[in-house]
Amino acid sequence: MSDRPDAEHQRPDGTDDKTVEALGKVSEALEAIEIARGHLYTFHRLSGTADLTLGEGVEQLREAGHTELADLIDRELVGRNVLDGRWTFQVMEEYDDGYYADFKRLEKQARDELVGGRRHLYEAEMKEDRRTHGLPHHTARPGVTPGAE
Repeated sequence: MSDRPDAEHQRPDGTDDKTVEALGKVSEALEAIEIARGHLYTFHRLSGTADLTLGEGVEQLREAGHTELADLIDRELVGRNVLDGRWTFQVMEEYDDGYYADFKRLEKQARDELVGGRRHLYEAEMKEDRRTHGLPHHTARPGVTPGAE
Protein backbone atom coordinates (compact mmCIF):
# COMPACT_ATOMS: atom_id res chain seq x y z
CA MET A 1 0.00 0.00 0.00
CA SER A 2 1.36 3.40 -1.02
CA ASP A 3 2.32 5.87 1.69
CA ARG A 4 0.19 8.60 0.12
CA PRO A 5 -3.07 10.14 1.29
CA ASP A 6 -6.18 8.30 0.14
CA ALA A 7 -8.17 9.78 -2.76
CA GLU A 8 -10.66 11.41 -0.39
CA HIS A 9 -7.83 13.51 1.03
CA GLN A 10 -6.30 14.62 -2.28
CA ARG A 11 -7.54 17.66 -4.14
CA PRO A 12 -9.39 16.96 -7.38
CA ASP A 13 -7.54 17.85 -10.58
CA GLY A 14 -7.87 21.53 -11.41
CA THR A 15 -8.52 22.67 -7.84
CA ASP A 16 -6.36 25.69 -7.07
CA ASP A 17 -4.61 26.65 -3.83
CA LYS A 18 -7.00 29.53 -3.11
CA THR A 19 -10.00 27.21 -3.23
CA VAL A 20 -8.36 24.69 -0.87
CA GLU A 21 -7.37 27.51 1.49
CA ALA A 22 -10.87 29.02 1.41
CA LEU A 23 -12.51 25.67 2.14
CA GLY A 24 -9.97 25.19 4.93
CA LYS A 25 -11.18 28.46 6.51
CA VAL A 26 -14.81 27.41 6.16
CA SER A 27 -13.92 24.09 7.81
CA GLU A 28 -12.08 25.93 10.58
CA ALA A 29 -15.18 28.04 11.18
CA LEU A 30 -17.32 24.88 11.34
CA GLU A 31 -14.96 23.44 13.95
CA ALA A 32 -15.46 26.60 16.04
CA ILE A 33 -19.24 26.20 15.69
CA GLU A 34 -18.98 22.58 16.86
CA ILE A 35 -17.13 23.76 19.96
CA ALA A 36 -19.68 26.53 20.52
CA ARG A 37 -22.46 23.94 20.24
CA GLY A 38 -20.69 21.79 22.81
CA HIS A 39 -20.54 24.77 25.15
CA LEU A 40 -24.25 25.33 24.61
CA TYR A 41 -24.87 21.73 25.65
CA THR A 42 -22.67 22.35 28.70
CA PHE A 43 -24.77 25.44 29.46
CA HIS A 44 -27.91 23.30 29.05
CA ARG A 45 -26.65 20.57 31.38
CA LEU A 46 -25.28 22.92 34.03
CA SER A 47 -28.40 25.07 34.04
CA GLY A 48 -30.58 22.00 34.50
CA THR A 49 -28.33 20.68 37.25
CA ALA A 50 -28.39 24.08 38.96
CA ASP A 51 -32.19 24.18 38.86
CA LEU A 52 -32.51 20.71 40.37
CA THR A 53 -29.86 21.47 43.01
CA LEU A 54 -31.57 24.75 43.83
CA GLY A 55 -34.82 22.85 44.33
CA GLU A 56 -33.06 20.63 46.87
CA GLY A 57 -31.63 23.69 48.61
CA VAL A 58 -35.09 25.25 48.78
CA GLU A 59 -36.47 22.11 50.41
CA GLN A 60 -33.61 22.16 52.93
CA LEU A 61 -34.37 25.81 53.72
CA ARG A 62 -37.99 24.83 54.39
CA GLU A 63 -36.93 21.93 56.60
CA ALA A 64 -34.65 24.31 58.50
CA GLY A 65 -37.63 26.56 59.20
CA HIS A 66 -36.92 29.29 56.61
CA THR A 67 -40.24 28.90 54.83
CA GLU A 68 -40.66 32.48 53.69
CA LEU A 69 -37.21 32.61 52.06
CA ALA A 70 -37.67 29.12 50.58
CA ASP A 71 -41.01 30.17 49.08
CA LEU A 72 -39.46 33.31 47.58
CA ILE A 73 -36.59 31.42 45.93
CA ASP A 74 -38.94 28.66 44.80
CA ARG A 75 -41.37 31.13 43.27
CA GLU A 76 -38.75 33.37 41.61
CA LEU A 77 -36.06 30.93 40.46
CA VAL A 78 -36.98 27.23 40.51
CA GLY A 79 -38.16 26.23 37.04
CA ARG A 80 -37.64 29.74 35.67
CA ASN A 81 -36.95 30.37 31.97
CA VAL A 82 -33.28 31.15 31.35
CA LEU A 83 -34.22 33.36 28.38
CA ASP A 84 -37.55 34.90 27.46
CA GLY A 85 -39.98 32.00 27.13
CA ARG A 86 -37.23 29.40 26.96
CA TRP A 87 -35.68 26.70 29.02
CA THR A 88 -32.27 25.59 27.82
CA PHE A 89 -33.64 22.66 25.80
CA GLN A 90 -35.57 25.19 23.72
CA VAL A 91 -32.42 27.26 23.20
CA MET A 92 -30.64 24.10 22.01
CA GLU A 93 -33.45 23.15 19.65
CA GLU A 94 -33.61 26.62 18.13
CA TYR A 95 -29.83 26.72 17.67
CA ASP A 96 -29.65 23.19 16.23
CA ASP A 97 -32.58 23.68 13.84
CA GLY A 98 -31.53 27.16 12.73
CA TYR A 99 -27.99 28.48 12.69
CA TYR A 100 -26.23 25.15 13.24
CA ALA A 101 -28.22 23.28 10.57
CA ASP A 102 -27.72 26.09 8.05
CA PHE A 103 -23.99 26.25 8.80
CA LYS A 104 -23.56 22.49 8.31
CA ARG A 105 -25.64 22.52 5.12
CA LEU A 106 -23.76 25.40 3.52
CA GLU A 107 -20.32 24.07 4.50
CA LYS A 108 -21.23 20.74 2.86
CA GLN A 109 -22.63 22.51 -0.19
CA ALA A 110 -19.35 24.39 -0.63
CA ARG A 111 -17.35 21.15 -0.44
CA ASP A 112 -19.75 19.32 -2.74
CA GLU A 113 -19.65 22.04 -5.39
CA LEU A 114 -15.93 22.78 -5.27
CA VAL A 115 -14.12 19.52 -4.41
CA GLY A 116 -16.63 16.71 -4.82
CA GLY A 117 -17.50 16.68 -1.11
CA ARG A 118 -13.96 15.96 0.06
CA ARG A 119 -13.21 17.01 3.62
CA HIS A 120 -10.12 18.39 5.29
CA LEU A 121 -8.08 18.89 2.11
CA TYR A 122 -6.17 21.80 3.62
CA GLU A 123 -5.25 19.75 6.68
CA ALA A 124 -4.38 16.68 4.58
CA GLU A 125 -1.97 18.76 2.53
CA MET A 126 -0.52 20.29 5.69
CA LYS A 127 0.03 16.77 7.05
CA GLU A 128 1.85 15.76 3.86
CA ASP A 129 4.07 18.82 4.18
CA ARG A 130 4.81 18.40 7.90
CA ARG A 131 5.23 14.65 8.35
CA THR A 132 8.60 12.92 8.06
CA HIS A 133 8.18 10.53 5.15
CA GLY A 134 9.52 7.03 5.72
CA LEU A 135 9.33 6.99 9.52
CA PRO A 136 6.93 5.06 11.76
CA HIS A 137 4.16 7.22 13.20
CA HIS A 138 4.46 9.53 10.19
CA THR A 139 2.51 7.51 7.62
CA ALA A 140 -0.14 9.13 5.44
CA ARG A 141 -2.89 6.84 6.73
CA PRO A 142 -3.44 3.72 8.86
CA GLY A 143 -2.10 0.37 7.70
CA VAL A 144 0.80 1.73 5.65
CA THR A 145 4.34 0.43 5.93
CA PRO A 146 6.76 3.34 6.40
CA GLY A 147 8.63 4.15 3.22
CA ALA A 148 6.22 2.25 0.95
CA GLU A 149 5.50 4.02 -2.33
